[in-house]
Amino acid sequence: MDLCASFSSISNKPPPPLSLSSSFSRHQLSLHPNSLQLLRSHFSHRGHFIRIPPPPFSRQNNLPLLHTRVSDPTQIDDFVLEDVPHLTNFLPDLPSYPNPLQKRQAYSIVKNTFVNPEDAVAQTIVVQKDSPRGVHFRRAGPREKVYFKAEEVRACIVTCGGLCPGINTVIREIVCGLNNMYGVQDVLGIEEGYKGFYSKNTMKLTPKVVNDIHKLGGTFLRTSRGGHDTNKIVDNIEDRGINQVYIIGGDGTQKGASLIYEEVEKRRLQVAVAGIPKTIDNDIAVIDKSFGFDTAVEEAQRAINAAHVEVNSVENGIGIVKLMGRYSGFIAMYATLASRDVDCCLIPESSFYLEGRGGLFEFIEQRLKENGHLVIVVAEGAGQEFVAAEVHTVGEKDASGNKLLRDVGPWLSNKIKDHFTQFPKMAVNMKYIDPTYMIRAIPSNASDNIYCTLLAHSAVHGAMAGYSGFTVGPVNSRHAYLPIARVTERPNTVEVKGRMWARLLESTNQPSFVTPPDQQRVDKEMIKDTNKINITST
Repeated sequence: MDLCASFSSISNKPPPPLSLSSSFSRHQLSLHPNSLQLLRSHFSHRGHFIRIPPPPFSRQNNLPLLHTRVSDPTQIDDFVLEDVPHLTNFLPDLPSYPNPLQKRQAYSIVKNTFVNPEDAVAQTIVVQKDSPRGVHFRRAGPREKVYFKAEEVRACIVTCGGLCPGINTVIREIVCGLNNMYGVQDVLGIEEGYKGFYSKNTMKLTPKVVNDIHKLGGTFLRTSRGGHDTNKIVDNIEDRGINQVYIIGGDGTQKGASLIYEEVEKRRLQVAVAGIPKTIDNDIAVIDKSFGFDTAVEEAQRAINAAHVEVNSVENGIGIVKLMGRYSGFIAMYATLASRDVDCCLIPESSFYLEGRGGLFEFIEQRLKENGHLVIVVAEGAGQEFVAAEVHTVGEKDASGNKLLRDVGPWLSNKIKDHFTQFPKMAVNMKYIDPTYMIRAIPSNASDNIYCTLLAHSAVHGAMAGYSGFTVGPVNSRHAYLPIARVTERPNTVEVKGRMWARLLESTNQPSFVTPPDQQRVDKEMIKDTNKINITST
């Protein structure tokens, strides 16, 4: 709808305040920043005052909403709530009950036991004076009303995809949270991923069974990739009388959780579907970080320290440490920044080249002459275009749909060896370390244990409050309920034009790997753009 066109017939005389009907305001309204500026100019010039009543801030609104209130034509305030679905969306007569949490001794001292229903978490907290309020998410936490009786709850937990530190902590805290906070006794563990739903692989989970699993690596429930069959899974959920489903997994797993919710909604089942995002690479969008990431960075230090000791003990020692990072180089970047012993960090987001001026070989030669050794950290997804070109591979994928990567570590080691055989006076000692499975398999550290607890409890509170088809995570250090689509729409990647990557470049003093031909192309494009601007202005 073109608002300016709608008001084009307004006379130049200042009219009384206009009010758009609430039925209009309940529809989703999207305004481009240019449109907002146009509105400011239009109404400032004509002296109008517009009130647009905001749509109600309630659980039933599961679509992104934009509140636009124009009390001052020069100050347009738009508030977007990207809400999550609620069971009452398709079961409007579902009864609610008082939350039993208020009777728990541990919560009796809490000043505000329950989250205010109007609390929201802002996606962007660094703003300017005239910035719109922007996108918000519903704050996570316990609600005053719940939509399940403890004795009627049959919950299940499933873990899918690769291993990650902290999975067992999440499992433990879901079981203990349901039991200790809400009195739920019936919790099932679905074994071996999604296929466990229809393979009848389950186990009974109690606080006693899961009491010590947080001290172990891996997943107590075992895992697998693929195996997602929405109809079979929901059939099994319905047959077993399960009404709460907690799904721990990465991007593909969360997409599967969204399909399960859609089928549950289609069948009008009282089943809450809650996702807990998992990826060791920290590549999930919107949330601050993924659980297990801190542990991975900490454990990566041991591999980097070992490589540094090795290369520092020999002449012309070159150590290569390969870390996880299929599409995102966060582990490599943070481990490099934390170590201070790394001379060069290679990640998927920043391309590099080997030969020629400003290339990796030249940098290695320079560091060996200066220090006599160096350490290179490379993320597994870095340099894949070079490796694939040499081995002539086709785009193969694993059971989860992820592209199979070629091993960049040995490839890079061999390339460096081959290069330095041309210089007999600079014989190098190569040391290659791949700690990938060591890092994935360890238990989570103290920081991640606390984080996993908060994630698990947030998921439990959300499911008991009747929310479904959602995932949880911290946004600007405040836990929120997020639409699953927001965390699966795109991966979170390192911003190579951002300050954190600049800090790394300053720390390592490594080249930026902009090739001379590429730089010439960039310069030509800049000159061309500048000429266009000059011609236009003339």
